[in-house]
Amino acid sequence: MKNDTPQELKPDQEIGRLIDEVMSSSLTDEQYRKKMQRRKEVQDKRIAEAVPEKGLIIVNTGNGKGKTTAALGMVLRSLGHGYKVAIVQFIKGSWEPSEKRVFSYWEDQIEFHAMGEGFTWETQDRDRDLDKASAAWEKSLEYIRNPDFHLVLLDEINIALKMAYLPVEDVLAGLAQKPANKHVILTGRGAPPALIERADLVTEMTLVKHPFRDQGVKAQPGIEY
Repeated sequence: MKNDTPQELKPDQEIGRLIDEVMSSSLTDEQYRKKMQRRKEVQDKRIAEAVPEKGLIIVNTGNGKGKTTAALGMVLRSLGHGYKVAIVQFIKGSWEPSEKRVFSYWEDQIEFHAMGEGFTWETQDRDRDLDKASAAWEKSLEYIRNPDFHLVLLDEINIALKMAYLPVEDVLAGLAQKPANKHVILTGRGAPPALIERADLVTEMTLVKHPFRDQGVKAQPGIEY
């Protein structure tokens, strides 16, 4: 087994190759140690060369569950660091989620706006949905531009974009107005390609099994809301 690394191999590729190689049961203890030592060298070099700080545009999309939940984990981290956070909900406005109740303990750090009136099949009024989405976006812009807020979560905005309630060009233009170190998270299935292209971090949740689809289990407190 060759130990030399081709010059053209990128760090991610080399780390991937090293991981594949250390999984081999044929390695001796010394070979394993050298592989792991090389992996540490590559990772340490990447960290040393990394940019220390940058405001990120983060997209959580896909048909799987957990997009908002993952975003709220980042919200909690930001609150733990003492940062100010704003949350604007574009669709789930008819809900009173437990997260909103919990975040009230940080009322001096967080602002929470449920701007929608529920899912689109519940409102059954496209003009009203358009108006609500537009109002939610105007509120979002206030926080995106405000340097006092470290993190802004635009919950389910991707659905508003998918349903053409908001022009993606307007959202991209608004994101361009954020201060350099501000983070913005956009959640919801169906994120448009232009937004994915602009984002710094994109995670796609893949649906494998779902209790409602597969077993007819309703949304439950502590799990879905």
